[in-house]
Amino acid sequence: MCLTVPMQIQSIDRLVARCAARGVEREVSLLFLQGEELAPGDYVLVQLGQAVEKVSPEDAEASWELLDEILAAEDNNE
Repeated sequence: MCLTVPMQIQSIDRLVARCAARGVEREVSLLFLQGEELAPGDYVLVQLGQAVEKVSPEDAEASWELLDEILAAEDNNE
């Protein structure tokens, strides 16, 4: 199963963005979103190092809430 993780763009250099989420930074390819207007501060969903969709800050927060619920349920099952 593959999940997307919401991350905030910190900087952009051509088709590579430096993104951050929860204190973790990663370089993310923007190849799939090259037709989108993207800027530092925007949120994207990241899957396997690729930004696959631009999302609103509200949608990014909602995704993190769901991911937190999944992780909490997994911790309770251990």
